[in-house]
Amino acid sequence: MMAENEKYIGFIGTYTKGESKGIYSFTLNPAEKTLTDIKAAAALENPTYLNISKDNRCLYSVAKQGENGGVAAFSIQPGGELQEMNRVMDAGSPPCYVSIDSSNKFAFSANYHKGTVESYSVSQEDGSIQAAVSVIKHEGRGPDPRQEKAHTHYADVTPDEKYVVVCELGIDAVITYKAGEDGRLEKVSLLPVKAGSGPRHITFHPNGKFAYVMTEFSSEVIVLSYNEENGHFTEQQYISTLPEDFTENNQGSAIHISSDGRYVYAGNRGHNSIAVFSVDQGTGELTFVEHTSTEGDWPRDFSLDPTEKFMVASNQESNNLVLFARDEFSGRLSLVQSDIKVPNPVCVKFLHS
Repeated sequence: MMAENEKYIGFIGTYTKGESKGIYSFTLNPAEKTLTDIKAAAALENPTYLNISKDNRCLYSVAKQGENGGVAAFSIQPGGELQEMNRVMDAGSPPCYVSIDSSNKFAFSANYHKGTVESYSVSQEDGSIQAAVSVIKHEGRGPDPRQEKAHTHYADVTPDEKYVVVCELGIDAVITYKAGEDGRLEKVSLLPVKAGSGPRHITFHPNGKFAYVMTEFSSEVIVLSYNEENGHFTEQQYISTLPEDFTENNQGSAIHISSDGRYVYAGNRGHNSIAVFSVDQGTGELTFVEHTSTEGDWPRDFSLDPTEKFMVASNQESNNLVLFARDEFSGRLSLVQSDIKVPNPVCVKFLHS
């Protein structure tokens, strides 16, 4: 049960090509239905994606530093202040995704520009990030002009944490790796998906049996069944995130699922909406519920708060966050506030409850 006066701290990753200074923090007050106390939490170049350790001790961010890119580690102080511990940087473009396993033993990153997935060891003493122990470069291409080479977009552990799953946008594949005792990655399986679809992000049903892939180019959700015994995926359904009559440019963005497994949410950049789907608990397949406007331009990400009664979305090009109330029974979203200013917001993460 939520305490009447309980508040929740969240963080925003941004592009620093404009006014942004780096990572921002905010506070959600569920009782008052407000987002407040927005402030710069850490100075960092292009911290476009973040993840938070399960114990809320550490935050990990992708980072750029001159001509180098990599991952930065921060300790999270009481009140949400961030204190940088260290960075692991390498020549070339930074990753676009970073994740951490529940034991804080290994971190993983996906590098869109390099077409690589990387694993890092993490200090068990303070959570600082160590040098990469495994770097795997993907090869191939797809039919879309933007698929001229591999573009790795997502790398995170499966719910059982037996495997690391990767979305390979450039070659239209979902790839499974096994992480060894030392964190080194070994390929287990590769599932080809629809040519030219551009798989971007994946989220898992809480039962661990189904997974949902958001495609960037075809603006679809791919429903997959997941075999935890061998790490293999099987296609079940493709469903569009767009209205049938929408013909303008759109690029799929983020995808998330409610913790009860009843509703999937998918972001549309261009249509500027979040598509809501209900989940068949027997088959895992989706039925469209509604589109909700994000009240801004280019919704890059969104996140349910710890109570899941609210959702915060980030509009990258219109420089605003949007607060929605969420009906946990119907899955529908209703606008609460849309004029929350943050420069070039990308990623939204809450501290774990």
